[in-house]
Amino acid sequence: MQTFRVTIEEISCEEVWMSIPTVGVIMAGGSGERFWPISRRLRPKQLLRLTSETKSMLEEAVERLAPLIPPERIFIGANADLQPTIQAALPQIPAENVLGEPMRRNTSGCIAFAAAHALARFPEAEDILMSVTTADHRIGDDKRFRSAIAVALRWAEENEALVAIGTHPTRPETGYGYIQIAELNKPVCESGGVPIYRAAKFLEKPNPEDAERYQASRFYYWNSGMFFWRISTLLKSLESAMPDLAQSILQMTEILKRNPGASEEITTIFKKMPNISIDYGLMEKANNVYAVLGDFAWDDAGAWDSLARFRPRDANRNTIYGGAALVDCRNVIVYNEPGMEKMAVGVAGMENAIVAVTEDGVLVCRRDRAQDVRLIVEELKNRKAPQL
Repeated sequence: MQTFRVTIEEISCEEVWMSIPTVGVIMAGGSGERFWPISRRLRPKQLLRLTSETKSMLEEAVERLAPLIPPERIFIGANADLQPTIQAALPQIPAENVLGEPMRRNTSGCIAFAAAHALARFPEAEDILMSVTTADHRIGDDKRFRSAIAVALRWAEENEALVAIGTHPTRPETGYGYIQIAELNKPVCESGGVPIYRAAKFLEKPNPEDAERYQASRFYYWNSGMFFWRISTLLKSLESAMPDLAQSILQMTEILKRNPGASEEITTIFKKMPNISIDYGLMEKANNVYAVLGDFAWDDAGAWDSLARFRPRDANRNTIYGGAALVDCRNVIVYNEPGMEKMAVGVAGMENAIVAVTEDGVLVCRRDRAQDVRLIVEELKNRKAPQL
């Protein structure tokens, strides 16, 4: 078994990015419809304070990555409509590093666009590393998180590898994808207690029975949706799995070298790109995929019911933000965005419910129907409601 040692305590920011030149991509393009009414088209969940009282999820994502990668090499991938808002919210990130995608093309489109910008911006880009993280996850231990990233980057630097981070399942979750490792207790490498395994299979969201089985087995880990590779390895792997996307990256690179503001030409290329996740398009097909097992708490802030997993709860397991008067309630989530001084919110005799209030919208639903908030948004779209 190969060994090397990389820990966040031993390597400074400058040493990491100087010895392993890296660009960081934070994917921030989600719409966050399942957090309506506080999440809107021009203010999606990554710009909200859901996992922190003082910072948006995107601000947290940048702060977590900054000790490893300097701001001038961090790219934010988002919808073009959000570009001005994100630029104002993140003054530490160069404005040109907030990439406005002309249309949604899932995570493969975001990664392709960022790779083209890196290739156009940095002469040595094919030989440098790319870290792909997200703006809508809850990370429980920033230091352990960065240690896992440092290990993943080192492995990707030394091998023709596509590296993902997997985390230990804490419940039988049907809303997450999973990574199956190849051989238990036989990591290909271990660094500072962080093991790296060859990935046998990427598995999409399972049914309840399979989710129970995955949690009970030590072969299955949650797919965190975070990836690490050399850009040259990404291009080579895409040539086999998604040759049209590889060609799109090279085409966009040449356009951006000539004219960084060539939006019409980039839009034309985007229209032809598949609207597919990088998991489906590349990771499930490639044979050079590895999984770093992250020893840190990880969760996806995907819908209202997730707040109860990482926000304080009272003696009756109620989660309250912004203030509310609760009477005889159990397992209720209340999010009062205006606060009690502007909006008095009261809930009585309810169990396993969600109540979310803004100045112009109210949501009430059962906790086990949190995913159906998307259906409410669709209905509001049909009615041409302005509160979207």
